[in-house]
Amino acid sequence: MSKQANSSSAKPTGPLLYRVAVPSPLRRTFDYLPAGELTAAVGTRVRVPFGTRKLTGVVIAHASESDVPKAKLRPIDAALDREPLFSAPLLTLLLWAADYYQTPVGEVMAAALPARLRAGEGLMSSQERWSSPLHGQSRENYDAAASLLSRAPRQLALLDFLLAHDSVDPRAITEAGFGRPLLRALQERGLAQCSSEAPPTRSHFSQDYVPADNSSANFRLNAEQFAAVSALNAEPKRFQCFLLDGVTGSGKTEVYMQAMASQLALGRQCLVLVPEIGLTPQTISRFRQRFTCPVVVLHSGLSETERLSAWTQARDGSAGVVIGTRSALFTPLATPGILILDEEHDASFKQQDGFRYSARDLAAMRGRAENMPVVFGSATPSLETLHNALAGKFTHLRLPHSTAAQPRAAVELVDVETQTLREGFSEQSLQRLRLHLERGNQCLVFINRRGYAPVLNCSSCGWQSECDDCSAQMTVHRSPPRLRCHHCGVSVALPRSCPHCKSATLDTLGLGTQKVETFLSREFADFPVIRVDRDSTRGKSALDSVLARVDAGEPCILLGTQMLAKGHHFPNMTLVIILDADGGLFSADFRGQEHMAQLVTQVAGRAGRADKPGEVLLQTKHAAHATLQALSNESYAQYSARQLEERLDANLPPFAHLALLKIEATELASALSFGETAASISVQLAQDPRLTIELQGPLPAPMEKRAGRFRVHLLLKSARRGQLQDHLNYLVSNLEQAKAPPRLRWSVDVDPQDMI
Repeated sequence: MSKQANSSSAKPTGPLLYRVAVPSPLRRTFDYLPAGELTAAVGTRVRVPFGTRKLTGVVIAHASESDVPKAKLRPIDAALDREPLFSAPLLTLLLWAADYYQTPVGEVMAAALPARLRAGEGLMSSQERWSSPLHGQSRENYDAAASLLSRAPRQLALLDFLLAHDSVDPRAITEAGFGRPLLRALQERGLAQCSSEAPPTRSHFSQDYVPADNSSANFRLNAEQFAAVSALNAEPKRFQCFLLDGVTGSGKTEVYMQAMASQLALGRQCLVLVPEIGLTPQTISRFRQRFTCPVVVLHSGLSETERLSAWTQARDGSAGVVIGTRSALFTPLATPGILILDEEHDASFKQQDGFRYSARDLAAMRGRAENMPVVFGSATPSLETLHNALAGKFTHLRLPHSTAAQPRAAVELVDVETQTLREGFSEQSLQRLRLHLERGNQCLVFINRRGYAPVLNCSSCGWQSECDDCSAQMTVHRSPPRLRCHHCGVSVALPRSCPHCKSATLDTLGLGTQKVETFLSREFADFPVIRVDRDSTRGKSALDSVLARVDAGEPCILLGTQMLAKGHHFPNMTLVIILDADGGLFSADFRGQEHMAQLVTQVAGRAGRADKPGEVLLQTKHAAHATLQALSNESYAQYSARQLEERLDANLPPFAHLALLKIEATELASALSFGETAASISVQLAQDPRLTIELQGPLPAPMEKRAGRFRVHLLLKSARRGQLQDHLNYLVSNLEQAKAPPRLRWSVDVDPQDMI
């Protein structure tokens, strides 16, 4: 590991070295020499030799000394940027995150950059345009080209598209159904050419920002909303964390927008994080209707060109509002104003592989680094965030009342323990469905399981459709007919007979969204059944199209998974039925009941959001369970307060701090042996009172096998975050020097959310 050096971009005395973070599994930086007249500031990208490869890295420091002899150092190949891509505070945050989450700094830098920048491409300082040199030439030249492309019909179609225009931007080409490989193929044949146009001069968005006609002045706030907005606007240029704790339908989004309007009027940008892509269309639509400044979006559903364009607009300050999912947290802002995390409780804000960061926790760190307020909003706050608010670390803003004319929809428990169900439905639920539909209302049926059925079963020998690569069963899908593992992605043809006994007595067990859809379409043939899950919304605009049907207001049954649990507003929705609410009651994860309570509360909040009363039916086989009784008789606030007391008694987060060492190997014995090595090192380290921690394991993970690899967990716990971090630093350093068996992988998950 190289010595720590001055991280400023000022030229140090003595021979200059560049300390570079490259995308590598090694937890260290690498020193390089300058090349000729090339200079690279801290925070810029460089192309460097790395073994036999050329990689794009980020300069994180200048140094005058190296642990490596100068004769063995290699020069950089190229400096790729004229100025830093990240501000000094944001770069410092990324370096801190690498250290805190025990992740190679090169991987952290790569995660913070759009793919095209990671690949070494330039910033979008000019607008790319494509055309064909055949434009305006003779028919004979076109015919010759068409003959050349006779066996490449897609290239010929793209050529025709280019010839229909003087010049075309890449987005238009993508929207027409053509990809970059086709462009490059035409370019190599001399039939397409690329040029750059300087982008139109744009002033900072604040100079163009004028509140629209439907501005905040035209929205009446109730007393609670007014108090929240006043608190958020009291010191708009000072770091402070807020918990906006508002029941579903209480108008949290309006509070966000009025706080954002104040920041925009000051010429400061707004960064809004949402947990899922599915929430961005609604959010974008509302924000673009309200604000006249540019609003850009960042999420995985965009093309790489679109992502880079949005990232660039955020960085250069031309975009006033930036909306994105988890990774958008690292988007540089020219004038940081406010950072908002909507639905902050959602587990999607925690990255589960690679750089395992929590966007929720890092949001607070970024707010502090760039001196801007941070707002965490939710109807069901995570216990960690709620604890921070109750302890006075965050300002607690409460919106305890819905803005709807009707009171909160009551939750009614339907005990199905002794009932005969029809495809998962009690007679009571079916009767209520028919009643609400005949009144012209909309209904939501919630089942958090996609596919047709969770198990394919042989009634003759008892065989069940287990995944060969995972400790899980394969789910039956009917469109198309396949068995799929929702953990590793393996998909096989649906068998016509039992693979074990060859019997044809195969049947499905349990329910998935496809099976429920089939039943409801038959039972309520006069009303449309609209299914929303990952399978039905794979297309780029599929979810928008589906929700547009619901927004039309006609009576229908909306059937779906947790994609529908939050953020959506359906004014004509008056009935919510939760088919199976028992899944989280007996989870191996200590957060299981918290997540279940959040899910039930969020789903229930879709009913009765306008001027029609709503009701919620919760089907359960454990109606007497304390958690379900609490959810039907108490508010989420009352329930979460009791959960915090239980966490305190059990010495669990937020009253303790966890790290999970995850080990994967092709043999269970190999993973367990490495886990024992890690445990032994931890026990030795814990003899130092500064490094004392509690250990649990090593033990096979609750899901012992996933994607063909056996999984072992070692849990580390400490009452003090700093003590746990110090312990992890020493442990990781020792494990890197330990001889790991071939094909064994290990990683550290700090503040883990997934314990399965």
